Amino acid sequence: MEKKALTEKVIVLGVDGFDPKFAKKMMDKGDMPALKEFTARGSAREDLVLLGGVPTVTPPMWTTLATGAYPGTHGITCFFASDPVNLDVLHYNLDSRKSKAEPLWNVFTEDANKKTLVWHWPGSSWPPTSDSPNLHVVDGTQPSGINNGIPFLDILKVVTGSDKLSNSEYLPNTSHVAPGQGCIIDNAEELMEDGGSDAETSVFRKAIAAGDKAAGFSFSIMEDSECEIEALGSMICDTCKAAIKTASGWAQEPPQGAKEFIFIVSNGLERRPGLIQKNEKGIYDTVQFYKSKKETIPYLTLKKGEIRFDVNDTVKDNDGNNIPCNRNYQLLDLAEDGSKFNIIINNASQVGRDDFFHPKSLYKEVVEKIGNIPVNFRVNGFNANLVRETMIPSWEHYCDWQAECLVHFMENNQYDIIFSHLHNLDGVGHYYWHYACNQEHWKENDEIEYQGFQEEVYRQTDRYLKRFLPFIDKGWTIIITSDHGLITQEYHGVILGEIHGVNVPVLAELGYTVMVKDENGNDTKEIDWSKTRAVAVRGDHIYVNLKGRNPHGIVDPKDQYELEMQIISDLYNYRDPVTGRRVISIAMRNKDAVVLGMNGPECGDIIYFTEEGFNKIHADSLSTQCGYADTSVSPLFVAAGPGIKKNCVTERVIRQVDVAPTIASITGVRMPAQCEGAPIYQIIDE
Repeated sequence: MEKKALTEKVIVLGVDGFDPKFAKKMMDKGDMPALKEFTARGSAREDLVLLGGVPTVTPPMWTTLATGAYPGTHGITCFFASDPVNLDVLHYNLDSRKSKAEPLWNVFTEDANKKTLVWHWPGSSWPPTSDSPNLHVVDGTQPSGINNGIPFLDILKVVTGSDKLSNSEYLPNTSHVAPGQGCIIDNAEELMEDGGSDAETSVFRKAIAAGDKAAGFSFSIMEDSECEIEALGSMICDTCKAAIKTASGWAQEPPQGAKEFIFIVSNGLERRPGLIQKNEKGIYDTVQFYKSKKETIPYLTLKKGEIRFDVNDTVKDNDGNNIPCNRNYQLLDLAEDGSKFNIIINNASQVGRDDFFHPKSLYKEVVEKIGNIPVNFRVNGFNANLVRETMIPSWEHYCDWQAECLVHFMENNQYDIIFSHLHNLDGVGHYYWHYACNQEHWKENDEIEYQGFQEEVYRQTDRYLKRFLPFIDKGWTIIITSDHGLITQEYHGVILGEIHGVNVPVLAELGYTVMVKDENGNDTKEIDWSKTRAVAVRGDHIYVNLKGRNPHGIVDPKDQYELEMQIISDLYNYRDPVTGRRVISIAMRNKDAVVLGMNGPECGDIIYFTEEGFNKIHADSLSTQCGYADTSVSPLFVAAGPGIKKNCVTERVIRQVDVAPTIASITGVRMPAQCEGAPIYQIIDE
């Protein structure tokens, strides 16, 4: 049956981690005027809530938003996929080829002949799944930022200068972050159209899946330091201790009183000089950066406190070639007498990499019309100064750049349909949301200050959304939505639901997971499969070590049911050793998890979720759970424009699977093939 189209233009403004509870608080006190205007001109629930699917983590939920199918149907059931045979092996899951459900953008491009752009939609968009020339796709290999899946030429540098140092010293990074923590994946070369790079700079290399054990990775999570929240307290950077000296030996005589220093970039291969200069009042307030002392003009000049984004720079490779890149520089502080300073030089992103642009001409258009793809500062969320002065401004710059790109396409009528994703809220949330609650583990942080940071990033998001308000009057229907919210954890909790490996402690304590012992009788990182009956792998999944299915299986299939029931019973009885509170909110067998849309071969034998208060940021809990400081795990939904009722408040429970069929309904196209949701009839203006 042919449907009547109620709109010809749709843009989905997806914001990763956009929490309706926190947004509603901000909106009601006047801090999100653009969001309020969207609700006044469109439709939403009073609480702005979208009932999220599970698991509440990025790839499954963005795939559900694109297909209208539950994770058990589309098959993307966590950030990583479990190997079907080797229970401790994980594979990268942000790969469109792993989705078993048709995305709505293929319907638009193939059936409706609509020009469609899919902009950094993580989990089900790259590589493109349609040959239609109507489909244009930008990245989607990871959520953190466009082209962040390509190895950085040079990692972040912290340059600390002092006149107390006699010599400069270069200290390469020694921090280690386990694969996949914080939803950050570098080097997704398996997903590149043209084969990718030979660079081996990423600690996440093994997280990129190709389908066999060798391409997967194994990681046993056994202590707090290996969990995401703790590990992201370590900043991945090289450090340079720079000796400040009187300037000398320059091709052009420096100004009187100028001081010099040497900083080291290009993975330790390149030494560069800098000059510290004073102003007319005799106060040192300026740093100039040079490639060599032979140069007479600096390639960059910074004032104290200044950030310069997207600096045209180079990085030397092992053969001495200069590879073009863009990176950010910030002069954090500089003593008035020029005796000390702190500088941050961000990761270097190679210019010209169009690997994740389809067609590749789209990359050229973006760079020429808007500018190089920004690279965000990846700094320590534990340091409030870095959050305030570096992290939040960095995301402001990225939001502005992305808005400029999308507005450019809309003003030039290049597309009929746009699916877009922005990662600012989730991008900062994994680094510092938990500090908004004073816990014993980080009691030195000021929770009120961090709650203020949360509010500022929501105001930032509102400024981003404001850029699109005028397009309602130009015939665009605008959908604002998210994959999940972000909670501030109340209890430090136990090691369960960590997405990037085998969660050992609880199942070991319960006697189901056993580790190989060393010569002193201490647990190693290796699982003793001869004694292990079950393992908790990635977020929310427990697998039985089954004979006939797993190579070292010890559980007879006839005993599987009773074992699963015993594990579920033990999980419900498990108590946090610190608070005495129950840790598990719900646990069920695979066949029963169909009621949550989370069953089938890509899911564990048991599905579980942590209890409210013990859930960490998101990913390990039901979407209905709330956290400290007015936070929640729920995603958000607001719609406005042609085909949508104005100033409409609906009481309907809107589900994540309903978003795709609603868009299909108002545009007059068929539903995606595996769609399980229904149009939100109550908000559609016939």
